[in-house]
Amino acid sequence: MTSSPSPPDHLSKAAKAWWHDVLDSHFLEPHHIKLLQAACESWDATQAARQAVAEHGIVTEGRYGQLVSNPACIVEKENRALFARLLAQLDLDSEPRTSE
Repeated sequence: MTSSPSPPDHLSKAAKAWWHDVLDSHFLEPHHIKLLQAACESWDATQAARQAVAEHGIVTEGRYGQLVSNPACIVEKENRALFARLLAQLDLDSEPRTSE
C-alpha cells in the first residue's frame, strides 16, 4: 500500500486538514490529486477574499472618490464557483473509492 501524498506547504491549515480527510476516505488517482490541490487552493483564495471583504467592505473608494465594487468580491465569487466545479469533478459524494 502506498502512502498518501502530503498537501502542499502553501495551503492553509484548514485546507490541509480537508486534504487529509479526503485522502483518508477516498482513493484518488494522480489526476484527482491535482484536482484536489486546485480545490484546496481555490478554497483558500475564497477565504482570503472573504476576509478582505469583511475588513474593507463590499465597496471601496475609487480613484476619483466614487464608490466602486471591492475587487475582492470578484475574487471570492470566481473562486467559489471554481471550487464548486472542482468538487463536482472530484465526485466525493459518491461511494468512497478504494484501490482494490
